[in-house]
Amino acid sequence: MADPVPFRAYTPGTQPPYDVPAYLGTIKRHPLQPLHRLDQTITETTGPRFTAAHFPPNADLSRVDGKSAQGQRIVVAGTITDEDGRPVPHTMVEIWQANAAGRYHHPADQHDAPIDPHFHGDGRVFTDADGRYRFLSVLPGAYPWPNHRNAWRPNHIHFSFFGPAFATRLITQMYFPGDPLLAFDPIYNGVPDRAARERLVAAFDLDLTEPDFALGYRFDVVLRGRAATPMGI
Repeated sequence: MADPVPFRAYTPGTQPPYDVPAYLGTIKRHPLQPLHRLDQTITETTGPRFTAAHFPPNADLSRVDGKSAQGQRIVVAGTITDEDGRPVPHTMVEIWQANAAGRYHHPADQHDAPIDPHFHGDGRVFTDADGRYRFLSVLPGAYPWPNHRNAWRPNHIHFSFFGPAFATRLITQMYFPGDPLLAFDPIYNGVPDRAARERLVAAFDLDLTEPDFALGYRFDVVLRGRAATPMGI
């Protein structure tokens, strides 16, 4: 068996630090002691495998039981690559988001916004042999959160990427261009490097847009290297 690929450190400032003072949730969660490196074993690098046969894809979040969700339909597509531009094929991508009114389909979300019975807000797709993915959803709404007075989260979609093993899972968020709330969001602005932050913002794509049906957004993801997409947010 070939030796595992060594971890390449991210460029400073391109990833969010553990402690972001403006993001109050990090106060209780960030490590208070120096981290200790744990060498990976065969368990962390070889399994379990996530395949479409065991985890059926759901690439259409915009319909439940054949009925359409409320809100602007959107197509989101992109490519997942490594630091050298090589595609990452057959990897599981999980998606979750709020509905068009800014409410999650979860009992813990008590935001005073309507629940859409035709939108559950979670899906799963797999990249193809060229590292490409695609799914259909609705534009998520903004919602208030108790970080500071009059705090609102920008429109966003959560992404989870599974590699060859559970320990290789990475999580990030995708934002939408032109959202005025980005300037006030401590999670988005928790990434120090401006260029790295902007990698979290999808690009409107007219070629992905489907006439009379859905707007298209492209969100390409780079897993490592100088151009890596910020993770852990």
